[in-house]
Amino acid sequence: MTITQLQYVLAVAEYQNFTLAAEKSFVTQPTLSMQVQKLEDELDVLIFDRSKKPIAITEVGKKIVAQAKNIVAEAGRIKDIVDQDKGFIGGDFTLGIIPTIMPTLLPMFLSSFIKKYPKVNLIIKEQATNTLIKNIQDGHLDAAIAATPLEVEFIKERPLYYEPFVGYVPDNHRLATLKKISTSDLDISDILLLQDGHCFRDGVINLCKSPKNSDNEQFKIESGSFETLVNLSNEGLGMTLLPYLNTLELDDSKKKNLRYFSKPSPAREISLIYHKSELKIQITEALKEVISSVVRGAIAFQDVQIISPIAKN
Repeated sequence: MTITQLQYVLAVAEYQNFTLAAEKSFVTQPTLSMQVQKLEDELDVLIFDRSKKPIAITEVGKKIVAQAKNIVAEAGRIKDIVDQDKGFIGGDFTLGIIPTIMPTLLPMFLSSFIKKYPKVNLIIKEQATNTLIKNIQDGHLDAAIAATPLEVEFIKERPLYYEPFVGYVPDNHRLATLKKISTSDLDISDILLLQDGHCFRDGVINLCKSPKNSDNEQFKIESGSFETLVNLSNEGLGMTLLPYLNTLELDDSKKKNLRYFSKPSPAREISLIYHKSELKIQITEALKEVISSVVRGAIAFQDVQIISPIAKN
């Protein structure tokens, strides 16, 4: 039994196809199939039921796959131990970031990080929270940046900063005359939302009270970008809520429509998340230090109330 064989087993379990598993493992399909077969022969069990399409994992195979994940992860820790002992911070590191954070946060820290740690090959992927969680579990991401708390057993969360919500209220809106707004002022029926699947949307829904004018609702608009929500708001279709960092690049004509909340301001907790096995922890720590340092000056708010991204049942 070898680590390579276990890696091939994990690839087949994930993709449920020997050809695709071989492609993702950068080997030929006969090589991968032969190594998986050798492991099955050694153990005298079938890990995969090849008669089914897609390939199915047998009951004993499920237990083997679960243990293989642990063994492969622990094997990876050996190199980490050596790297940490040598004080080396380098190598490939795959980082996931949710869409409502990527456009504002990435330009703030990326240049500083690659200058400070030139030996790290940072691979960045924009993914929704549920995808990040699965990819961390499957070992496809070394860490991610997401809104927390997530309450996932196998994930560790390290808060980076707390980002306040800010109202964007056009001139013709019922709240336009207010200098400050409160959560009690909000009505979900006239707030433009991100489309389903964004945790910021869930945070806004958790923040708002029951609709005040639901019987009079004439339309429902959901968008994938804050820019679109702002533009729709300017057309008189309602107000919206923005993360604080998204307000920094607005032009002056739009900034006049911003309404900050009375303290404590509702906010989302943004964290660096990673598997509890803590593989490549030295790079994770380096990322946390750089991101925290660059964001600290941009967000000076202290009195905040954290709104969970987990939707209420």
